[in-house]
Parts: sequence; structure tokens; C-alpha cells
Amino acid sequence: MKQRVYEMLMMLNQAPLVRYISGLPPKEQDHLIKQLESLDLSVLEANEQETKRGKIDPLQPVTLAEIEPKRSEYRKLGLKAIREGKVGAVLLAGGQGSRLGFDKPKGMFNIGEERELYIFECLINNLLEVTREADAPVPLFVMTSVQNQIETQNFFRDHHFFGYSEENTWFFAQEELPTIDQNGKLMLSDPLKISTAPNGNGGWYASMERSGMLKVIRDSQIEWLNVFAVDNVLQRIADPCFIGAVIASGMDSGSKVVKKANPEEKVGMMCLEDGSPSIVEYYELPEELQNLRNPDGTLTFNYGVILNYLFRVECLNRTLRVKLPLHKAFKRIKYFNKKQGYVNPDDPNAYKFETLALDMVRLQKSCLAYEVDRNKEFAPVKNKSGADSADTARTMLKANGVKL
Repeated sequence: MKQRVYEMLMMLNQAPLVRYISGLPPKEQDHLIKQLESLDLSVLEANEQETKRGKIDPLQPVTLAEIEPKRSEYRKLGLKAIREGKVGAVLLAGGQGSRLGFDKPKGMFNIGEERELYIFECLINNLLEVTREADAPVPLFVMTSVQNQIETQNFFRDHHFFGYSEENTWFFAQEELPTIDQNGKLMLSDPLKISTAPNGNGGWYASMERSGMLKVIRDSQIEWLNVFAVDNVLQRIADPCFIGAVIASGMDSGSKVVKKANPEEKVGMMCLEDGSPSIVEYYELPEELQNLRNPDGTLTFNYGVILNYLFRVECLNRTLRVKLPLHKAFKRIKYFNKKQGYVNPDDPNAYKFETLALDMVRLQKSCLAYEVDRNKEFAPVKNKSGADSADTARTMLKANGVKL
């Protein structure tokens, strides 16, 4: 077993790690070898190349004006699905609050002013509005990272799940992938541990399979999963109108979208790529398309995603054997080496590999783009100050009647 791993590492140009492990006592060698066997080392062969995009065309959403006369019909259909136990929710909560100057899971960040109000609490309050109206629970699956799973679970328990149903809440950790330095070499996070990092928000469904959560999905006969990000405190979860509209459309999936604040706003955009639903990141859209306008003066590519998707479970199951594209992200990653000991760099120094939730949309045959009012549903908390910060989110929470 040991020799096979060494040979594989040498084939992957990891001679420094082989020399390091070979110099350890036998039990410590076995410990690292066991970890290496559990990791997906194929990422070392995935030097990300610029993805060649197909023909990009705008995807027209169902607009607020079009939704309004059908709102009651959609809401009734969505509430029916919730009451029949067909809808589950997946909170992507693996991220840390480092960009906020907060060294804990982002959902634990206190956004209150005169009282404690955590990001997790904001989201649960929004979900509770739906479950109270439906008089039925929505199974909630919380994806953590390996590092923050226990801390997140304890936080929920210490706060009595913010009034939500503990028996209808499950936690699972997302898969970890190895990190590499700028020379493509595997790293150590401590003397006996290979450095790894969460594999991005696109790995949520595969992580549910590995953790046994899909058995809960099957046993509960859940047909739809609403996936949403932790960092939007106005996120409407298991929104009956959204669910009803997607069901009524007969499509495989749905994505909430908002009108862009300006052509340069840093949001992914719903589009058609070679005729199929897709999402193009703001940095992938050529400038001439970014500023392209319709005859009435509106932006042609005018709708950004807010990471709130609805997927049909049977369609998700078909994606499990598909390998999502890997994206390399240049990050500041603590590490250990034999000469320097523990190193905590001030600047980005290494790469982590990520999959993206938007790539899950590209695997669906159809997707309903569903417009929502950004003033009521889009208050991202990403930065310590300035745009999309805790301060801008607080302003929007107050505008929506939330006491801080």
C-alpha cells in the first residue's frame, strides 16, 4: 500500500512530500499514507485552463410584473408541495467570516446593533415565516466545513436552533480537496496532516451523498431542494411563490435573479449558452456584452443570480456521476514545513480547488429564471466595509422592518 502511494506521488511530481514522509517513523508514515489514500489527488492533474464558452445569449426571466397576477396561484401550489413534504432546504454554510475580520463561521456573525442578531438567525427567521404559514416543517440540511462542523452544530444548539425544529435539521460536512503551493506541490497543515480546503459550493450534493444525507432525502420522499447561500440575510427560503412558479413551468430547476445595479456589478448572470441554461460570471462576459442594451435602453444581460436555486431531486441524482469543473482560487493558506515550522502568510500564497454551484445549473436541461425585488431579497454580507458589507446589509434589514 505504502509503495503504491509513493509511486502515485512520484508520478504526480510530488517528490518533496515522498522524501518528507519517508523520513518519518513508521506509524507516522502510515498516518499520512492513510490520509493521502482518502483524498482525491486527481486535482493535481487539473491545471485549470480557461473554459471555452459557447454562444452566450440572454435568458429572459419571468419578471416581477409577470409574476404578480399569478402570485396567489404560485403561492398555493408551493404551499401544497411544502405541506406534502416534497420540499427540503440546503444552507451552504461552510465559509468562514475572514473577509469580515471574523474568525468564525460566517453564519455566527452578529449583525445586530442594539441586540444580538446573527446571520444564521436572520435566515432561520425567514424560513420560519414559511413553515408557520404552511403549518408544516421544511427539512433543513446545513452544509458546514470539516473544520467548523462541531462549532456550527454547538452554536445552533446553544441558541435552541433559533426556534426552528431540531428534529428537522441535519448537518453534514462538505468534501475537502488538497491545496497546492505556487509550484504545484502538496502542502502540510501540520507535521502529520496534508493541507486541505473545502471544495467549493458546487460540491454540496455530492457531499450529501457521501455523508448519508441522500438517504434522508429518499426516506422523506423529498422531490425538490432549495439551495441558498449563508451570506444573504434577506434570502427567502422555501419561498412558496418561487417553488410554485418552477413547478408550474415544468422545468427541472429555477434560479432567483435580480436586476443588476449597474453593468459592472460583480454578480453571475443567467444566460443561454448554446441554447441551454447557464450562468456566466461577471469577469467572463466580454465588455461589449456587459454594456449591450436593448432598444428600450435596458441592459441586455440585466439579471444577476443571488445563489438561491431550486432543483428537482431526480435530476440532481443524474449529476452525481458527472465531474464538475475545478476552479483554482489563489488564497492565503497557513502551512507547515520542516525548515520554517508553522507559517501564517500575510498575502495569498497557495491554491485551493473549488467547484461552483452555478455549474450545477449548467447540468440541468431547463431552468426558470425568476425575478425578485433586490430591495427585499438581496442583502449580501461579503466585505468588512463598503459595498456588500455588514453596514449595507444592516441598512437593508432596517428598510425591511427588521429590528437591529
